[in-house]
Amino acid sequence: QLQLVESGGGLVQPGGSLRLSCAAPGFTLEYYPIAWFREAPGKEREGISCITNSDLSTYYADSVKGRFTISRDNAKNTVYLQMNSLKPEDTAVYYCAAPYFGGGSTEMDEYDYWGQGTQVTVSS
Repeated sequence: QLQLVESGGGLVQPGGSLRLSCAAPGFTLEYYPIAWFREAPGKEREGISCITNSDLSTYYADSVKGRFTISRDNAKNTVYLQMNSLKPEDTAVYYCAAPYFGGGSTEMDEYDYWGQGTQVTVSS
């Protein structure tokens, strides 16, 4: 089945930037909507962004809107999450996810395939 791999996390100061990548070796990601989720300590997993495969529509949670940008590069078979103006409250493990059917939302139950996550820590 589809296996997703996140990368790009790390430690960054408030106001800094990171770019996360989501890849799926052996699969063509352009056929899937891809969503990004995050899970902070003591908090529920939160859907923060999604990009469709059909018309490349994008969606953002209010918590990241204006700061994060989701995109995909089909030539590289990769989906990105560019994170700017990072805040301490952005600290979390970030996951990318793909659905078996449907997708295109940031609802967790819609997604079937998940990566292992990449840690993002925003701290001074």
